[in-house]
Amino acid sequence: MLEAIGGTPLVRLSRLADAGAAEIWVKLESSNPTGSYKDRMALAMIEGGERSGRLSPGQTVVEYTGGSTGSSLAFVCALKGYPLRIVTSDAFAVEKTRLTQAFGAEVELIASPEGITPDLIPRMMERAAEIVAEVDGFATDQFRNTDMIEGYRGLGREILEQLDGPPDAFCAYVGTAGCFVGVSRELRTAVPSLHRVAVEPAESPALSEGRSGTHHIEGGGAGFWPPLLEQDDLDDVIAVPEAEAFAMARRAAREEGLTSGPSTGANLVAALTVAQRLGPGKRVVTTQVDSGLKYLAGDLYAG
Repeated sequence: MLEAIGGTPLVRLSRLADAGAAEIWVKLESSNPTGSYKDRMALAMIEGGERSGRLSPGQTVVEYTGGSTGSSLAFVCALKGYPLRIVTSDAFAVEKTRLTQAFGAEVELIASPEGITPDLIPRMMERAAEIVAEVDGFATDQFRNTDMIEGYRGLGREILEQLDGPPDAFCAYVGTAGCFVGVSRELRTAVPSLHRVAVEPAESPALSEGRSGTHHIEGGGAGFWPPLLEQDDLDDVIAVPEAEAFAMARRAAREEGLTSGPSTGANLVAALTVAQRLGPGKRVVTTQVDSGLKYLAGDLYAG
């Protein structure tokens, strides 16, 4: 089952992009076993811990997560025999929590009825650190774990192998920044001129404006600059209003058959913006972060 991670399709959108714009290509990461590109980082973090000796056989793994990292770690830990403790919140899709529990992980929820507030991720981090101390656990600590960057470099290599020509731009919604950093660094090795566009919620523009706020685009917008993201890792930041991200996710489902969550909607809004700027003959690449099946119980596809 672990060998099923990666090797996902890369498709060109045919209806969302205007005729006078650059091509838009999307990596279909819902094809991973748990329906998310977080499977790549989960495997990389666990195997990195094993290689370094930081993770011992049977040791409890502990992580704070907005959801998909939790279900991906639960999948990997179930196969490798590690107990898993997850700290998450009711601000995130319930399907993610249930999938995490389906793989046997223990989940602790932190209440945040307002949504993803500036203090939510720090609160989750603090509780996860307490659990690590309580059980002598292994903290994957995704915001600071460099192993995940190597996990995502494989996604970049796949793009280079699958695309019928060099990409001109790469757009990605930033949470831990692992995907953005890993993929863009790998692509830059082959395409030094690559334009790297970080995507964030307009309601919490920590990267572009240095301020935080409450929003509902899961998977990023933590309200602070991610520790592993260097200033020279990006060329541009596009802040997408959550209403536009939600609307684009619904539009992509109806026009392209591409179901996803709002973070992918934000990616597509940014990719369309960059495609208009670049014009025809260019290629913009982004990712479908996860499957839309993880959001069917919420407001995204209601009505």
